[in-house]
Amino acid sequence: MPEYLSTAPVKGTRDFLPAEMSVRTQVFGHLYDVLERYGYLRYDGPVLEQAEVYERKSGQEIADQQLYTLTTRGGERLALRPEMTPSVARMIAGHAKSLSFPVRWYSHPNCHRYERPQRGRVREHWQINADIFGSESANCEIEMFELIHDLMGAVGATPDMFAVRVNDRNLLSSALTDVAGISPDHLPQVFALVDRWEKTSAEDHAASAAEIGLSDKQFAKLTETLSAGPALLDELPAEVKAESNLVKVLASSAASLVRYEPLIVRGLAYYTSTVFEVFDTSPQNRRALFGGGRYSNLASMFTKEQISGIGFGMGDVTLMDFLDTHGLVPQPRSEVDVTVIPVAEDLADPAREVATTLRKAGLRTSTPLELRKLGKELTRADKAGAIAVVIVGEEDWAEGMVTVRSLATREQQRVTLADVPATVRAMVSPA
Repeated sequence: MPEYLSTAPVKGTRDFLPAEMSVRTQVFGHLYDVLERYGYLRYDGPVLEQAEVYERKSGQEIADQQLYTLTTRGGERLALRPEMTPSVARMIAGHAKSLSFPVRWYSHPNCHRYERPQRGRVREHWQINADIFGSESANCEIEMFELIHDLMGAVGATPDMFAVRVNDRNLLSSALTDVAGISPDHLPQVFALVDRWEKTSAEDHAASAAEIGLSDKQFAKLTETLSAGPALLDELPAEVKAESNLVKVLASSAASLVRYEPLIVRGLAYYTSTVFEVFDTSPQNRRALFGGGRYSNLASMFTKEQISGIGFGMGDVTLMDFLDTHGLVPQPRSEVDVTVIPVAEDLADPAREVATTLRKAGLRTSTPLELRKLGKELTRADKAGAIAVVIVGEEDWAEGMVTVRSLATREQQRVTLADVPATVRAMVSPA
């Protein structure tokens, strides 16, 4: 007996059969449309980058635990991209002299991380990225939040289904040092603790705080500070708030789009001020869907120019889970709108002629690849989701006519070749 290879995809990766691909194409098409209506231009880049790019800027978790690396025959260390932001920073830095800043770019790359596969996490995913480069204005933050709401609305979500939770790392640093009394030396470790605060228990918080070296009094003050919500802003120094774009957002009409939350940190090391995460509010899927933030010096790996940026990455896995939770997953599209069926082998050329006319009219049209009985072809067309069939018969064709049949009503009519597109269109898209 031959030993057949497994038909399963590699662990942590997925196959997308046509029906699922149809759903994805519809969803992402809505998102592309919104991005481009905002003036974002699409770009792409290589799936391989220098491993050092991620080791220096993406944070310890990605660099040490999740990075897929390889070494070329020449000894060069490369990595499969786990995210797109360092790559786009490289591109922006490399072409800065030819760009007219600020720029709005978006992409939809596939990314690779060595994760433990579970709900919301796989080892290969697709992620829509949207970024603004070359401006430090708070208007960038405002546009990001408006864009997020419009993207979510484009896939059917209403504002009650999600929350945009925002913070500023500089505000958080001030809260931890000026309000909670944390030593600046402990900030990196406390930031990491805050980042996992909602994912672990109070007992774990206390144990981690003790490991960091916080006293019981400091831990109690830390807990109080993190649970203060918007009231925390009143306790922060005026000079710190004056430098924060987020504070400006919260004082604008865009404040209703977001919710200030001291617990939002974001684990990626390159974020420098504003950070945000979009959360599903459903009890069945209460989790972060995607997030982003501002990075003031990410391009500094590649250039001495100071190029500030802000952006987010929306992963396909959590997005599809969100749509499924809220009953928003669209139905797969049918294979075709119409099938043209010749009743005899010598009518194959006329059938192709009819099909060509329909395709030029913008209708998705198929013809049989192998001649079968008319009844079987009608059944096949129905299973393919066709709304109508065009039957090319010998006597009809000799008279310059064909028969158009509705698969929904079973009604049919003889029409000329010139009238076929309009007749079918009326069945596919009735008034």
